[in-house]
Amino acid sequence: MSTPALNRRAFLRFAAVAGASLPILNEYQLAMAQMAVPPKKLHHPLPGNGAVLINANENPLGPCDRARAAITALVPNGGRYEDELTDELTKTIAAKENLKPEYIAVYAGSSEPLQFSVLAFTSKDRPYVTADPGYEAGARAAEAISARVIKVPLTQTHAHDVKAMVTADPRAGLLYICNPNNPTGTITSREDIEYALANKPAGSILLVDEAYIHFSNQPSALDMVRDDKDVIVLRTFSKIYGMAGVRCGFAAGRPDLLAKLQPFGRNPMPIFAVAAAKASLDDPNVIAERKKYTGDVRRETLDWLTSKGYAVTQSTSNCFMVDTKKSSHDVITAMAARNVYIGRPWPAWPSWVRVTVGTPDEMAQFRAAFQTVMNA
Repeated sequence: MSTPALNRRAFLRFAAVAGASLPILNEYQLAMAQMAVPPKKLHHPLPGNGAVLINANENPLGPCDRARAAITALVPNGGRYEDELTDELTKTIAAKENLKPEYIAVYAGSSEPLQFSVLAFTSKDRPYVTADPGYEAGARAAEAISARVIKVPLTQTHAHDVKAMVTADPRAGLLYICNPNNPTGTITSREDIEYALANKPAGSILLVDEAYIHFSNQPSALDMVRDDKDVIVLRTFSKIYGMAGVRCGFAAGRPDLLAKLQPFGRNPMPIFAVAAAKASLDDPNVIAERKKYTGDVRRETLDWLTSKGYAVTQSTSNCFMVDTKKSSHDVITAMAARNVYIGRPWPAWPSWVRVTVGTPDEMAQFRAAFQTVMNA
């Protein structure tokens, strides 16, 4: 797919952003940046280290067997760019989602298209509207270009308050809905997303982040892309497919909308990432198996917390939040001292902490450490 020429306005805006040294932040970087006590190893611990890392919404299962085999088979070709592999992945995604290939743009994860969407559609005059608490990367990108960030509190059921979002500012450039939401793991209904699309400010774009959708029963918004609506949908292979370190994702939208993201960068894709992503899509069992695995561990953990009297979010994802009734900073620090690393704090909910769903053994260690910390 050819890249359109960079027009003068886009170039100047890109230069301004580049001059501000805007990083492409992802979940892991946000988790590490706010870690109260650093782990014994900077990255994931080696066997025997014993650290429980349930702070960055990673999938402890890693890539599926087919993806691992695809990576291994491609190692001898690691010296080649092999752009045709990205073309093959694009066609595979398009066929699977009943979209035309030009409606798909493959990236190294979904963090790039998320932040590029913010850069493309918000400005000093076009605010960014998001949920609170919600995923912070988009808001940080907006702040970097001096776009106003409007944070709208979640509803009592911890869904996006779409009625408040669409009326937050008539000049809004981008409305961001993460569904299921990060950090709460809760759902915003299809009906509400349709309402947001129908009632958003004129000229604005609805950005629906479906990084965690495979863990839930929520219908996708990709059909809105198919119908040429003012919407961009983000997907990643980091979560249910366990490829956070391999880095692959995509944005789906009308070609004219995707074209507005291109001036901000789109490097050749790592060949191992695209091969692993295509192999994952070809696996007919991986989503159902991992959805059940994560769901079983999540329900066991939430049931335990509820039995102890703690309020939790009704998550359908691989993370949830729990109200500690204490300072979230203090709890996170105390848990880290016991080699269990849980998610960062959100100012809107100062006593709540986010926990990623790990393996059954990791969650057993979480429960033991949490009970000790809460009783201290």
